[in-house]
Amino acid sequence: MKTIVVTGGAGFLGSHLCDALIEKNRVICVDNFFTGTKKNIEHLMKNPNFRLIEHDIINPLFIDNEKIDQIYNLACPASPVHYQYNAIRTIKANVLGTTNMLGMALKHNARILQASTSEVYGDPLEHPQTESYRGNVNPIGIRACYDEGKRCAETLMFDYHRQHDVDIRVIRIFNTYGPRMASNDGRVVSNFIVQALKGEDITAYGDGRQTRSFCYVSDLVEGIVSMMNKEGITGPINLGNPHEFTVLELAEKVIELTGSSIKIGFRELPKDDPIMRKPDIRLANEKLNWRPNIELEQGLKDTIDYFKEVL
Repeated sequence: MKTIVVTGGAGFLGSHLCDALIEKNRVICVDNFFTGTKKNIEHLMKNPNFRLIEHDIINPLFIDNEKIDQIYNLACPASPVHYQYNAIRTIKANVLGTTNMLGMALKHNARILQASTSEVYGDPLEHPQTESYRGNVNPIGIRACYDEGKRCAETLMFDYHRQHDVDIRVIRIFNTYGPRMASNDGRVVSNFIVQALKGEDITAYGDGRQTRSFCYVSDLVEGIVSMMNKEGITGPINLGNPHEFTVLELAEKVIELTGSSIKIGFRELPKDDPIMRKPDIRLANEKLNWRPNIELEQGLKDTIDYFKEVL
């Protein structure tokens, strides 16, 4: 059995990743519970192969009593509401946190995977976005703490790889959704579902014609694990669903699936919010034999059922 560290392991994505890994590995979940919650991992707490460390990776973390084989670095607020709440700590999570995890990887001779983001492409001038596209990011905007923080984290990964021969993997995650999303995270899927279930009018920004591509969490986790265990590749590799929908189409689908009779209201588009977002996943398909399988309607049904239970 491998011993695997998952930072941000009590979060939406991290907890699903812990579920997938615990079947065959010892899993050390590291989380400071800023956006993660113990409810996401309480079903794992009695598993002898699961261990929780409450820790903020902005500060160095030392695990000296066992050999670490792999590190999945997911620790960072991932929604605008949360990463803009304390922008400086978001930058630190990406820069200091990633540096600390790379130090752990170097010490243990462990493979490390960095969960980067489609936000490194900013408001893209290339569509769909390929891994070779260098992005269109505002370095002084309100989203820069996350966008530029993740770009710097990628830089750190490749510099440690070149300078110290650390075994790295870098993925760029596009919009992901599913059970265990936080109801207050401000993401479009959770926002729309929560508003619909509460009987509130759905709030769309801009004219609603901006596009997003939505990947169900189980598909993404499969891609992440595949990337970690693939030999001879560093990335970056896009992971996401290439089926593109407008925000209005998403809103209409949520209204239909929840059986609501609410309306759609519009507000001003937030600054630097990308107009188009769609991954080119040819590289993931070629190198990992990966592509998402869950269609939006099925994924939304499962996510709606989850929110019906927790709201």
